[in-house]
Amino acid sequence: MGDDEEYAMTNDLSVPYLPTQLIIGGTGRDAASGATFEVTDPATGKVLSKVADATPEDGILALDSAAAAGAAWSRVPPRRRAEILHRVHDLLMERTDEFARLITLEMGKSLAESRTEVAYAAQFFRWFAAETVRIDGQWKVSEDGSARVLVMRQPVGPCLLITPWNVPLAMPARKIAPALAAGCTVVVKPAEETPLTTLKLAGVLAEAGTPDGVVNVIPTSRPAEVTGPLIRDDRLRKLSFTGSTEVGRILLAAASSRVLRTSLELGGNAPFLVCQDADVDAAVRGAITAKTRNIGEACVAANRFYVHAGVADEFVAKFTDRMRALRVGPGTAPETDLGPLINGRQRERVAALVDDAVRHGAQVLTGGVVPSGSGFFYPPTVLTDVSPAAAITREEIFGPVAAIQTFTDETEAVRQANDTEHGLVSYLYTRDLTRAVRLSEQLESGMVGLNRGLVSDASAPFGGVKQSGLGREGGNSGITEYLEEKYIAIDIPE
Repeated sequence: MGDDEEYAMTNDLSVPYLPTQLIIGGTGRDAASGATFEVTDPATGKVLSKVADATPEDGILALDSAAAAGAAWSRVPPRRRAEILHRVHDLLMERTDEFARLITLEMGKSLAESRTEVAYAAQFFRWFAAETVRIDGQWKVSEDGSARVLVMRQPVGPCLLITPWNVPLAMPARKIAPALAAGCTVVVKPAEETPLTTLKLAGVLAEAGTPDGVVNVIPTSRPAEVTGPLIRDDRLRKLSFTGSTEVGRILLAAASSRVLRTSLELGGNAPFLVCQDADVDAAVRGAITAKTRNIGEACVAANRFYVHAGVADEFVAKFTDRMRALRVGPGTAPETDLGPLINGRQRERVAALVDDAVRHGAQVLTGGVVPSGSGFFYPPTVLTDVSPAAAITREEIFGPVAAIQTFTDETEAVRQANDTEHGLVSYLYTRDLTRAVRLSEQLESGMVGLNRGLVSDASAPFGGVKQSGLGREGGNSGITEYLEEKYIAIDIPE
């Protein structure tokens, strides 16, 4: 594809500029090797653009830049840092349509969902702008009165932020905003599938007043080769990663050699419980949100549905009707509800999970067939009579497929819900307050959506337990991931 054709495609979607270079020290530059990699539109499979492919040498240059800028940035007054973050929020909101179209272009979700993502991303900058001026410490008299205890909180230092492809604006925002608020500098490694949005965000950060070197972005098609030397570098003080549990284990093992401070937001396999006393219509609405948001390509997507036998027929019928009515197509089409999956590999994986469930006795009520034609589309799919032996009950689906089982014993339903290595989020529908509290306490997850199919909130702590990760992002605790406590003992002789 020639440059003229690329420009025409971009203009058709009203995206006036596609950043394609690495951003190091506030400057756009080509990769040291001159190499590039292709970014494709999952709705068509066509190449959108070619992006500079960072090398390990480029990664070290980015860390050089972050380390050099660190001292000055940490001394910038909190109010000034807050003003910059507020300005980023405002610029993102002003350019909602521009960013939304770019997200849809490279990730595939509908324009409506992309606009929602822009607002969600902007909220992190607004939230952490306020947290910037609330970083505090402690002063007290020691127990025996011989000293004073001074506790201060300081930025951890240069951070490596590794972000996923499924939420290409909000996930970088969720990491960059608290890091900058705390006074840290960052090197961001966006996902190979969706680097364009992150590069464009870096431009907004610079426009808002972020000094050169504070935010560096290094897209690459060889992530392990590029990030490995950074993790081993003594100047790096923090690693934050969002992605699969498998990759998270590898990064955690690498970070352990340096006892590197680490935050991991990993995979999920969310259960969705509908109790006999639930408001079925509300549960159906919540299930649609929890299952199909982001085309199902979300770590918080509901995967395993456990519905009480007393309401199962009603729930399944209404839920299937809603799933069947969803319109699948290019995310750029106004009428589209669900866009394509990210690539052919992911579609094949989703289809294989459905086929395996059917071999284990599952019934397909709607969907379940890969459509012909271009793009990586997969239809909204509802499976019932799903066997616990099917792989779909153990693996994260990352697609618009709902696997439904029924229960009569509440204790057994909770046991099955907890029978996973993951523990990111659970969803629970009941109108009984006692049951709501009891089951929320028993569910092994870092978050619970109680009578609600949406848990993402910039003002709340996002994160999981078990092998769904370490640490929290967002909320009052989000900024603490980027701060170290220092205790100073002050001698006060009698």
